[in-house]
Amino acid sequence: MATETSMSTPLSAPVSAPVSAPTNGTHHTLDMPASEAQIRALRIGDTVTLNRTLFGIRDATQIHMFDHGRATRFDLRGHAVIHTAPNVRRVDVSPQHPAGYEPVCIGTTTSMRMERFTAPLMQTYGVRAVIGKGGLGAASSAAFAQFGGVYLAIVGGTAALETTWIEQIEDVDLDDLNPESLWRLRIHHFGPLLVAMDSHGGSLYSAVQQNTRTQRDAVLASLGIRA
Repeated sequence: MATETSMSTPLSAPVSAPVSAPTNGTHHTLDMPASEAQIRALRIGDTVTLNRTLFGIRDATQIHMFDHGRATRFDLRGHAVIHTAPNVRRVDVSPQHPAGYEPVCIGTTTSMRMERFTAPLMQTYGVRAVIGKGGLGAASSAAFAQFGGVYLAIVGGTAALETTWIEQIEDVDLDDLNPESLWRLRIHHFGPLLVAMDSHGGSLYSAVQQNTRTQRDAVLASLGIRA
């Protein structure tokens, strides 16, 4: 197994782009790590399947990385992280289980709790994509636009399916935080995932909220009620 490098260099300076609208759903397959150009080609409404490497990360992982200054030995540049605290089983180290763990059930947790970590993950470590459920907020949207990133949404309750896309737990860092360690996973055909927030200011979550407000105001107006 190759030796991982330490903290990466910051990502590039902001690239201005117009706010995007949902596409008709182009599908992309990315062999990670991905370049900035590959990520900026993604638009909300597209779907993505990932191959090769994925990193599992969660609240405690990032609290220790950013609030307590614990650097990881993994090189996250160009990679995707998934918000998860995986259910794993300790096993003997072997070629199939080089980290001494096998996946049992690896699902996705709600992302909004980790909103404040999106920008530092991208700026400090070079992360390009965040996978989770429920979406992220305005600060993350701004970070995606500035540094070239996306939010890839997955349907809640699909942990059993997600686990079939994970071939191996290759390595683990910050293992004292288990299960909220930093996991390096080998993946194959991980997806399709929905591009729900892109690097051009597009957000399906914002669009749904705006549409909901518009319809609510119309209903209230029809009843003679001022919003």
